[in-house]
Amino acid sequence: MNRPVQFFSDEYLALCRKMSSSQIAKFLEDFRSLQVASGSGSKCRMISIKIPEDLLAAFRVRCDLHRKAYQTTIKELMRDWLNKNTNV
Repeated sequence: MNRPVQFFSDEYLALCRKMSSSQIAKFLEDFRSLQVASGSGSKCRMISIKIPEDLLAAFRVRCDLHRKAYQTTIKELMRDWLNKNTNV
């Protein structure tokens, strides 16, 4: 797969070097939000996580009652948490 190469001007790079860590974090979070909003987010990755059986069972029952897929709901909760906690 051929990917375009992006070149940056010296002026742009100089501006970037002057950015604070909070400005960089804000830029990255804004970029992430744009990616999610446009539906062109990153690939999914399979993870392994230990969750108490009773907690997972209760969560799945509640998702079933609301006719929602439980893994999708977990991802929605993660996105919501990230969006609510954007203060760096």
